[in-house]
Amino acid sequence: MNDKRILLIEDNPDDEMLTLRAFQKAGYDKHLMVVRDGAEALEYIFNRGIFADKNKFPRPELILLDLKLPKIDGRDVLKYIRNDTSTQFIPVVILTSSIEEADISSCYEMRGNSYIRKPIDFDHFKKLIERVCEYWLVLNHPAPQLKMEAELLNS
Repeated sequence: MNDKRILLIEDNPDDEMLTLRAFQKAGYDKHLMVVRDGAEALEYIFNRGIFADKNKFPRPELILLDLKLPKIDGRDVLKYIRNDTSTQFIPVVILTSSIEEADISSCYEMRGNSYIRKPIDFDHFKKLIERVCEYWLVLNHPAPQLKMEAELLNS
């Protein structure tokens, strides 16, 4: 349905399973990669360590980021993404259970693109995933830098 890469950064196995199921039902699971902590996320995004092969692990066009992660916190992952010119324009959607105003404010201050609270009801969650993917992967026009990089990787 869509060949754009999505990176899910989620440490909770139950939330991961629910999210994967929602992506599958929405038809966006073919190019979904999951990492389970902040350190692994940064290795994937910046093609380091076991993710060094850029052909096998291309940079994602959309990142879904949980905040409370082991090793490196989600806010720090967002800072690294935004502070690097090669990743600064990748859309990052915060997908978390927190509704604390401080979390919401800090994520927008660090240039997160969207902040979404994980719904508990699966049907609602599936619809949320469909909307997020449709907006960021279909309707949204990515920054020219991202578009050129994606075209280079696909050629």
